[in-house]
Amino acid sequence: MVPRLDAPNLSFAQEPGHVRVVSETLEQRGVLKVSLGFADPQSRYLEQLLHSLHQHHGHQLPISHSATRGWFWDVLPSSTSFQTANCQARSETMEDFPWHTDCSYEDPPPRYFALQVLQPDRCGGGTLSVMNVERLSELLSPEARASLARPEFRIRTPPEFVKHPGQKDIVASILLADDEGRLSRMRFREDLLTPLSERAAAALGELRQVLALQGAEARGSHSMARLDLTPEVLPEGSIIMIDNRRWLHARNHVRDPRRHLRRVRWDAVPFAGVANKVYSGETWTQVEGEYGQSGLGGVGRGKCLV
Repeated sequence: MVPRLDAPNLSFAQEPGHVRVVSETLEQRGVLKVSLGFADPQSRYLEQLLHSLHQHHGHQLPISHSATRGWFWDVLPSSTSFQTANCQARSETMEDFPWHTDCSYEDPPPRYFALQVLQPDRCGGGTLSVMNVERLSELLSPEARASLARPEFRIRTPPEFVKHPGQKDIVASILLADDEGRLSRMRFREDLLTPLSERAAAALGELRQVLALQGAEARGSHSMARLDLTPEVLPEGSIIMIDNRRWLHARNHVRDPRRHLRRVRWDAVPFAGVANKVYSGETWTQVEGEYGQSGLGGVGRGKCLV
């Protein structure tokens, strides 16, 4: 069950108690649904809420989506008009979008993102699904978890999102630990990944199988890791906020060309927890380098684009 919070009017975006509940729920649960009690086509609630989270709870302000787009990105199917020059983002198509982390190729990826539903899919498609990383990792073998926690994966930046010619990839781990050493965080988008060792390739294959199993069998009560947020769960006026590192998300095929969501990403801070170490299955050992170190493409800390 996704925690729910009501915002009867715009002033709640600056009301201390409301803002505190948002911050605490995201910290503890990593997912929150807010139901707006007023029309907000300009996303004023989100804009003011993010300023409040920044001022009172230490959240970093949102990152820009591109050189031409600011905080907000319209998730709206289009075949002719794109929000980046000569580039159709995956979110601008009606295709499904398999399990992924937003901006997996950035160092660091944003910690949170939110989607405001301006118009849900009214034709039965466009369902957003989320999967808990810690529960997902428990379905993997100890060997796979250990391999996924090693920085042995090249993560490619999609060519249309490269800001500088030399910044084309990073080398990093897929699974990361929290402050208590639990493998509860992930950066993942399979079509951008290249394993750099045999054990990394084997672990990625096992992760792929587990994700496929969750997709085939994890429906409703059958899943402890996955939640399917249909348009009935997220009607117009809903906002879903998600911890981008503790929950993977996916979208099935969009059937309604008028489906319209608005996205914002924020708090792009370095991963906390066990850093500069490799997980062996039970313990952590010191290694040279850093998670998210520059790969052959020489990636630095760029801003996420789409």
